[in-house]
Amino acid sequence: MSKKALLAVSFGTSFEETRKKTIDRIEADLAEAFPDRRLYRAWTSKMIIKKLKNRDGVEVDTVPEALRRMAADGVTDILVQPTHVLDGLENDWMREDILKEKDRFEKIAIGDPLLKYTDDFFAVVRGLIDALPALGEDEALVLMGHGTTHSVNMTYPALDYIFKDTGFRNVFVGTVEGYPTLDSVLRDVRAIDPPVKKIYLAPLMVVAGDHARNDMAGEDEDSWKNRIEAAGFETECILQGLGEFPRIREIFVDHAENAAEV
Repeated sequence: MSKKALLAVSFGTSFEETRKKTIDRIEADLAEAFPDRRLYRAWTSKMIIKKLKNRDGVEVDTVPEALRRMAADGVTDILVQPTHVLDGLENDWMREDILKEKDRFEKIAIGDPLLKYTDDFFAVVRGLIDALPALGEDEALVLMGHGTTHSVNMTYPALDYIFKDTGFRNVFVGTVEGYPTLDSVLRDVRAIDPPVKKIYLAPLMVVAGDHARNDMAGEDEDSWKNRIEAAGFETECILQGLGEFPRIREIFVDHAENAAEV
């Protein structure tokens, strides 16, 4: 008889408050959807894992460690669900780690990250519009994604386009470390008529962690908040990660339910 497990894989965060509202909630929803599977956790950021261990004495498994732990526990059937936003580098590394340990198990299935197929984009748009403030004619929403050197970075401008194509012309997607840049976003915001006076800022990230608190809403001169205010706009920061929104969590559960065997 097979022994089943569910492995939730996240990048991780060193902020306990946002972890409880995001990663923990996604894991709880997954556990509820798969009551026949024991839940395990793994994070892909070794830097965050090390920081938590040194600062708080809290240990979190890497993906290889979690797989070895499950094998030692007698697990034979694994369902892996990442909480990553993109099918980028972190997801690639996760899959590589899983394939290296594949022979330890009878069956492994992996669910997709948040934004993989076209339907996912429309589902994320609906989930965010439901969760974030309704915009007045002179207001805009700017979502801050992480950005990546991986070709999957084109997910961000694609999502920006789908917001516009579904009627939300005052919603923009930018990135900290990729494209579109904040300068690109501000150029597009200035082109709107009637002119935008106020910009809401929110992270396009599962957790509202370091990037949201510092790069987006921080007090440094080069934070997005301060750069936008210097450009002449009123700002309001929404420090909520994607994992706090029920309709976004539903997408992760749906992807787990449709996981493909490897």
